[in-house]
Amino acid sequence: MRHRVAGYKLGRDTEHRKSLWRNLAMSLFTHGQITTTIPKAKSVRPFVEKLITTARKNDLASRRRVIAQLGDHIMVKSDEDSEVIRSGKRANRRGGYAGKLLDGPRIVKKLFEEIAPQYVDRKGGYTRIIKLDRHRIGDGADLCVLQLVNDEDTGPQVAGKYSRRRIIANHRMEISAKARKSDKSESEASTIMAEAEHGRETEVTRHEQTSGEEVESGVEDESGRDAN
Repeated sequence: MRHRVAGYKLGRDTEHRKSLWRNLAMSLFTHGQITTTIPKAKSVRPFVEKLITTARKNDLASRRRVIAQLGDHIMVKSDEDSEVIRSGKRANRRGGYAGKLLDGPRIVKKLFEEIAPQYVDRKGGYTRIIKLDRHRIGDGADLCVLQLVNDEDTGPQVAGKYSRRRIIANHRMEISAKARKSDKSESEASTIMAEAEHGRETEVTRHEQTSGEEVESGVEDESGRDAN
């Protein structure tokens, strides 16, 4: 029995779940909002708010606790981020690779100097979850926006480019709709042809029956005359 056991397992073990929390928290602190599934957003929300509460103290012990839980990673906003320094195209001899992150703005510094000071007078409730009217491609999971609450209250910024998978899915839906429409037209045409053929056969059968009756009546008349 899972009495008094709170939280979401998310189909992962402990280490995998903590790694997921760290990745989601870093993305949230970097961009201000993320789009994810509702269970993931509800699962990572306490983790994020505890980090912000710890960062509000702004002392060395708090910084070390946040680094122990979150890590002091380089913050990358996009692939073309000019503030991030990457390695050259040629890999080094110590196992490096092209495009490796060398230096850049740190996520912990932004958390302590930019994000946490906004919530000094706020007692909890640093994030909000806003449900979206669309679903994830593949499994149809409900999507939502996990957003940091600020004084501006601009709301979720969900506009932007569609993913390539969504474009492909829409294209497939259009093709399947056309195929269903053509199949329906073909089935209607075949039904009309079958009905016409059935009507033709019925007419032929009726004509044969009528001709047979006329022949029989003619034979009876001839026999009657012969008898007279």
